[in-house]
Amino acid sequence: MSGDLARDMLAMGAAARDAARALREASAETKATALTSAAAAIRAHATDILAANAEDLAAAKDLTPAMRDRLLLDEKRIEAMANGVEDIAALADPVGRELARWQRPNGLDIRRIATPIGIIGMIYESRPNVTADAAALCLKSGNAVILRGGSESARSSAAIHAAMLEGLRAAALPETVIQLVKTTDRNAVGAMLQGLNGTIDLIIPRGGKSLVARVQSEARVPVLAHLEGICHVYVHAAADLAMARNIVLNAKMRRTGVCGAAETLLIDKAILSSHGLPILEDLKNAGCEIRGDDAVRAIFPAAKPATEEDWRTEYLDAVITVKAVDGVDDAIRHIETYGSHHTESIVTEDARAAERFLAALDSAIVLWNASTQFADGGEFGMGAEIGIGTGKLHARGPVGVEQLTTFKDVVRGTGQARP
Repeated sequence: MSGDLARDMLAMGAAARDAARALREASAETKATALTSAAAAIRAHATDILAANAEDLAAAKDLTPAMRDRLLLDEKRIEAMANGVEDIAALADPVGRELARWQRPNGLDIRRIATPIGIIGMIYESRPNVTADAAALCLKSGNAVILRGGSESARSSAAIHAAMLEGLRAAALPETVIQLVKTTDRNAVGAMLQGLNGTIDLIIPRGGKSLVARVQSEARVPVLAHLEGICHVYVHAAADLAMARNIVLNAKMRRTGVCGAAETLLIDKAILSSHGLPILEDLKNAGCEIRGDDAVRAIFPAAKPATEEDWRTEYLDAVITVKAVDGVDDAIRHIETYGSHHTESIVTEDARAAERFLAALDSAIVLWNASTQFADGGEFGMGAEIGIGTGKLHARGPVGVEQLTTFKDVVRGTGQARP
């Protein structure tokens, strides 16, 4: 790393620490003003954001169609971005919540209070809307944030960041509450992973397997991440056919490049012909490549043979692996063997089978008769989310404003001294 880059990154960390102190004292009204003003600025500068995005798309010649879709912004997506920021503004302030309260026999009054984490380093790829989502969620939860987007979305992220700064100015908050790393030098990521001289409290990566693996390998600060979204839909023997067709098609093909897209379809052997065949025809007609096991290929010869590696693959593309399973327990075994603990769905009219599926699986999100594409903070009523946590500690599932807080114990006494 050059000396100039090292100095610049350390300066960002120091500025974020000062901004975090100022933000801790900001009122809920001040934060809401900053966010509603930022949403208005996103709408006001939609033309500039679209122009920047067009430049990014023109430069990104080697991306797959699914990855280009992740990068693409249009008027509808910009409006959704602005709406998401407004939704976050309207949420109850997560800072200062009383999480618990109790009194000790000696008279000490103890309250557990939600507080900001401090400074969050956000490292992400492709999707420029993450710039607005992450900035808004961190601001609402009282955290300063250092954003480092992917090089392919650099222009789009910069245009969105400029709109977020307008919101900060409108609320008289320091612009260093939301900082964007402008260089595309990968060494900047390395500097963030080292913690910027102890200023970064948490790293959140959002991107492909190689990015997340690098972050988990090199980080010297805590990481909140999911490695992959290998999501499953299981069509149980008691599934309604029309419902199953609709859910499977939506789960795979609504947007293939999001982490909640289904990558594996499990179909009960008892309904492989009656339900499986029309479901597979739907997928094929929608342009999806199908890779199946022997039983699936026997009824649907157009399917390619599925390899062992296919069951472990997050395609983020119009490709799906399909397996015939022998009941709920077989479906659970497959998911536990090959899944990434992200999102799984069962389609069935049998409540007992559904409850067994929901209880047995150790994934962050489990659904009954609903598409895996609902694995999204906006759909959970969080306004947006900064990612889907698949680990076991601190936060799981959509990570929204409440998950971006920690707590402190506030103890009030009347002169007690410990004997």
